[in-house]
Amino acid sequence: MNFIEKINEDLKTAMKSGDKLRTETIRSIRALILEFQKSGSGKELNEEEEIKLLSGAVKKRKDSIEQFRLAGREDLASKEEKELEIIQQYLPEQFSRQKIKAEVDRIAKLVGAVSKEDFPRLMPAVMKELKGKADGKEVRSIVEEYLGK
Repeated sequence: MNFIEKINEDLKTAMKSGDKLRTETIRSIRALILEFQKSGSGKELNEEEEIKLLSGAVKKRKDSIEQFRLAGREDLASKEEKELEIIQQYLPEQFSRQKIKAEVDRIAKLVGAVSKEDFPRLMPAVMKELKGKADGKEVRSIVEEYLGK
């Protein structure tokens, strides 16, 4: 079953069970897919594009959670967190901080990064490897920490 079929199947299941939040969240994912397909870019929806779409949705939810908390709207932040959990179920398993550190170390040795000046070479290489598997902000902090030694 491909990604689109899985989303459609999960949407049907959520609608039948009456899970309103899950239904809304899966519909938003489906809307992203339809928007991508109708964009006219001529690209196929492959695994890399799926991860890119879902990662964008995750980032949007995280930003919203942060903003709602700053505004004192815990009710809305809680709703966004629940949506975030649903979306993350469709992404590959996220790397732990330790695993990210190990990958940064491995990639840094490959590209020869040792100081802060090497950040522009190391960060893109790490993000290419960890796209969709780790949060960009966390990767950035680990890369900066690694190069700051």
